[in-house]
Amino acid sequence: QVQLVESGGGLVLAGGSLRLSCAASGRTFRSLTMGWFRQAPGKARVFVAAINLSGGYTYDVDSVKGRFTISRDNAKNTVYLQMDSLKPEDTAIYYCTARAKPTTSRRSNDYDYWGQGTQVTVSS
Repeated sequence: QVQLVESGGGLVLAGGSLRLSCAASGRTFRSLTMGWFRQAPGKARVFVAAINLSGGYTYDVDSVKGRFTISRDNAKNTVYLQMDSLKPEDTAIYYCTARAKPTTSRRSNDYDYWGQGTQVTVSS
């Protein structure tokens, strides 16, 4: 089993920044591909970004457009999502996720473990 705990969410003005963190435990972190999804009110959960075992990453280009950066620190068993130039449409619950496979995926069904989520609210 893998436990994922997100932190770093909150309320921010449009144009501001937040950095989300996700601490993993219960399995060797280096063996996990990590990802971030988000779910806005009344909408489905959607892919944001993922990073594989060797640090290769994938983004949802349409929504992120160079504003978000995913990274991982294997020494701290933590994955980060740096979010800059935030927009009101970025408001959502952000979920950290993990899969015991070497490659990233944009499909939520491909991920095995999920955190509880952290709320991000961007006000205009």
